Amino acid sequence: MFESIRRWLSQLGGSPSPTPQSEPGHGVSSFHLWWQGVDGGAPLVEVAATLEVLHQPAIDRLYFWALQTSFISDRGTHGAAHIGLQWNPRHPGSKAVNWGGYADVADVRSILEGSPSPLPSTPADPNTRDYPWQEGVAYRLRVYRSPVGWRGSVTDLSTGVESVIRDLYAPGDRLGSFVVWSEIFAACGHPQTVVQWSDFSAVSSDGDVRHPASVRLTFPTGGDCPNTDVVMSQGGLLQITNTVRTARDAAVLPVPGR
Repeated sequence: MFESIRRWLSQLGGSPSPTPQSEPGHGVSSFHLWWQGVDGGAPLVEVAATLEVLHQPAIDRLYFWALQTSFISDRGTHGAAHIGLQWNPRHPGSKAVNWGGYADVADVRSILEGSPSPLPSTPADPNTRDYPWQEGVAYRLRVYRSPVGWRGSVTDLSTGVESVIRDLYAPGDRLGSFVVWSEIFAACGHPQTVVQWSDFSAVSSDGDVRHPASVRLTFPTGGDCPNTDVVMSQGGLLQITNTVRTARDAAVLPVPGR
């Protein structure tokens, strides 16, 4: 579930590249959009992005789409966490939302503690809660300061209803290193899925709202599926599985509307 954070630290190697019809070499394939152009000035204390699942999964495997942030203070970086929607067969209708992370990304045992969630969880997972998101509906993922840590919430933009997931007892007094990603625990040839990311924003401690002008793409090597792609659309940036890859690793794309 926290595979993407661990994979920040090193490239996994030693496995042959999978074919478009095989399983990814380490059981998961991930790809990322790193925000550029939001740093500088007052520290950032809130971050948000809009996610819409345009074509949902059709199999009983875990799919995870998330916004990730690091927790920062004057002493350095103190871990990271991710907030996002999941297609997760352990939850009703395979629909769930997650807000969790690590106090130390180098230590998988350092899972961040948090407050009880007002949302139910069928498997009683403190990080992942039941959430009946719908295909074709946009959801606003948001992380911001709370009295006891960092709060994660999801807003259904078709209704305007915001649901607090919970607070993470995370260190740091600011946020940074923003990235959105897809993490796919499925075979490379399983039915295509499409999600759209849009409306990236961060808010500074003095109320300045910043938007990244571009994103840098990464497609990790060492067994990830070769047929994932990132494509610009009129409404945002699409992350697509089981397709012909047209983007290249480390490419920089403008954020539509900016």
